[in-house]
Amino acid sequence: MKYKGLLLLLCILSSHAFSQSVQELAETARTFTRQRDYANAILVLNRAVSIAPNDHTLQRDLAYNYNLQGDIKKAREIIMPLTDKPDADEITFQVAGNIIKSFEDVKEVDKLYKKALKKFPESGPLNSEYGEWLYAKQDFSAIKYWEKGIQSAPSYPMNYYHAAKYYYFTTEKVWGLIYGEIFVNLESFSARTAEVKNMLLEGYKKLFVETDLTKFANKNAFAEAYLSAMQQQTSLVTKGIHPDVLSMIRTRFILQWYHTNEQKFPFRLFDYHRQLLREGLFEAYNQWIFGAADNLDQYQRWTQTHAKEAADFTKFQRGRVFKVPEGQYYK
Repeated sequence: MKYKGLLLLLCILSSHAFSQSVQELAETARTFTRQRDYANAILVLNRAVSIAPNDHTLQRDLAYNYNLQGDIKKAREIIMPLTDKPDADEITFQVAGNIIKSFEDVKEVDKLYKKALKKFPESGPLNSEYGEWLYAKQDFSAIKYWEKGIQSAPSYPMNYYHAAKYYYFTTEKVWGLIYGEIFVNLESFSARTAEVKNMLLEGYKKLFVETDLTKFANKNAFAEAYLSAMQQQTSLVTKGIHPDVLSMIRTRFILQWYHTNEQKFPFRLFDYHRQLLREGLFEAYNQWIFGAADNLDQYQRWTQTHAKEAADFTKFQRGRVFKVPEGQYYK
């Protein structure tokens, strides 16, 4: 009995040491990956895979590092069989997509993403990345995937980014503004944020070029309500579009919106605007979006002469997480 008990204890300890060893190797590899030391990450992951050859996460991470190192053939050799496994997860398909796109095989990329989206139709990243691939090939059905991503994963930012840019270069007047502003609240501190802020400023100029805004509704009830409320602010644009004017336009717009559309179209972005108005931070928020895009020197002067408002907004912004609830999709 003592012998059997000792054997059992040794098996348990051995199993624990085995699992810890693989876990530690995986974490070591991730550290190397974060440091961009892909050669060492690959070295460590190969040893982890030799211990746990059925661990698909290890193999996925190995393929990912081979791709980052530039060995796309090896990355492809490892990742593609994983996409056929019943337990292939969303991240596996993302990694596979990034690898397979390097080979410029349109049919293979389409096949992979269609399989991925059949399994994960509501994936924000997969819809975003497939749409980006299609758009790069001048296939404008890309917008269908970005819209699907916005609808099904409303707090994932990249579908808003791509859709806003897409609409900016069309005759569409509403959704580029809406999606662009949601994006800069979901992703507030990146190079893409600055890009979209510039686009928003120009988008408002494009909107108010026309005197009758309502003709751009395109039979969409939300867009019709939005443009109707904006139409009532056109008298403010006689001196052009700049941050101060936009702050006034958007303040009056929010007051009008909640007078007529609050129950019909609950909307997180406009709720946030109203919250900022109540906190006395809406002007600072508008300066944050449009100021640097319009005139960087003037924006810097504004932050100096309104130091408290600017600081209060920055503190408020960094202390909250902007998320879009499900069910507020009106496109």
